[in-house]
Amino acid sequence: MAENISHSIVRVQGLSKRVVSPEGELVLLDDLSLEIDAGEAVAIVGASGSGKSTLLGILAGLDVPSDGQVWLDGHDLFKLDEDGRAALRQSTVGFVFQSFQLLPNLTALENVMLPLELGGAMDVAPQASEMLARVGLAERLHHYPKQLSGGEQQRVAIARGFVVKPKILFADEPTGNLDSATGERVIALLFELNREQDATIVLVTHDEALARRCHRSLRIDAGRLVAVERSVAV
Repeated sequence: MAENISHSIVRVQGLSKRVVSPEGELVLLDDLSLEIDAGEAVAIVGASGSGKSTLLGILAGLDVPSDGQVWLDGHDLFKLDEDGRAALRQSTVGFVFQSFQLLPNLTALENVMLPLELGGAMDVAPQASEMLARVGLAERLHHYPKQLSGGEQQRVAIARGFVVKPKILFADEPTGNLDSATGERVIALLFELNREQDATIVLVTHDEALARRCHRSLRIDAGRLVAVERSVAV
């Protein structure tokens, strides 16, 4: 049963991540605490190597911290075993990655159907078709990723992320492989779907325009949260 810790959909307390390298111990995250409210759009920003993607992976339960706690939608994430975390992700989380991570042997439609099928949904093709139409790809349902441009592949990835109507969408550099004009269209689409579905968005980005579209930016430096910047554009 979910533990009612707070009204936050994400809560992090004393989070640290250390790894051993040939040069010795590396501290990737250092005693980091934060909260994210339901429906909020939050950017995680900072220099390369500052710990942004490590933090995102731990928030999603894809990586395990060395110390600290993460509550996701009221669940103490690391009191769950790997299967429990996977089940929570299936019911609660969507993902959009910089590298798209589409399965090359599946069509656009089949890529978007996949998370619905994995969740046990029935009659998934109409839902996937509708979401692809929503992102402007109604004419590309049966194209394979190699037949799509980078912007089209990212729109398929966004459709796949939102089709399960997640409570929270994690995005890692969602515009990183796109030109600026295509990236701006992808940003607009992300926030349009965010408003429609009232999903929380947590994204890692180097794109200052994208960060400004969020309610807040969490600035990470050397694994520590050094600033919380509220956007004046929201």
